[in-house]
Amino acid sequence: MNVVTSHRPDRSPARRRLLDTATRLFYAEGIHAVGIDRIIAGACVAKATFYSHFPSKDDLVRAYIEEQDWLGRTAIAELGQLPPRERLLAIFDRIGEAAHQPGYRGCPFLNATAEYPDPTNPVRQAIDDHRRWFRELLRGLLAANGHSDPVRTADILIVLWDGLLISGHVDDSTELSVLTRDAVTRMLSIGR
Repeated sequence: MNVVTSHRPDRSPARRRLLDTATRLFYAEGIHAVGIDRIIAGACVAKATFYSHFPSKDDLVRAYIEEQDWLGRTAIAELGQLPPRERLLAIFDRIGEAAHQPGYRGCPFLNATAEYPDPTNPVRQAIDDHRRWFRELLRGLLAANGHSDPVRTADILIVLWDGLLISGHVDDSTELSVLTRDAVTRMLSIGR
């Protein structure tokens, strides 16, 4: 889950550099702590180039969040067509893997939510879109696995997911993989 820059095709090399620079800086230092001038300098573009791609910093932040969403969906798609139970476990195993990566600073969506508390802000709406997608994914996998209450259990797993993402950043992450597997296994067995 560590934030990485994308190899996703982009409309222009300058836009790609801006987004890659913003991604590194936003994740490492926080969104509000990083100014546009620093992103422009890091991307080696002119201010006019920045504004031709992103009319405001919030437009850049939204693009950053949307790309993190795309990367998350891609990572889950790359798990392949595992049976529902194994796919659920594999999704949660990603937390343990992410927490061991150098520079792991928690979930980019949760980090951004702390900086964008207004639910009407377009950045926050992009975060909420990602969370809706993830919740629906979990519900579908739980239902396909024959869980008796996939809606409530998906909500519980979201809370667990959020807690594990934070724990991976603030606590010793060496036990995170084991704790994650144990927690999800227990939740899956409750509804059978």
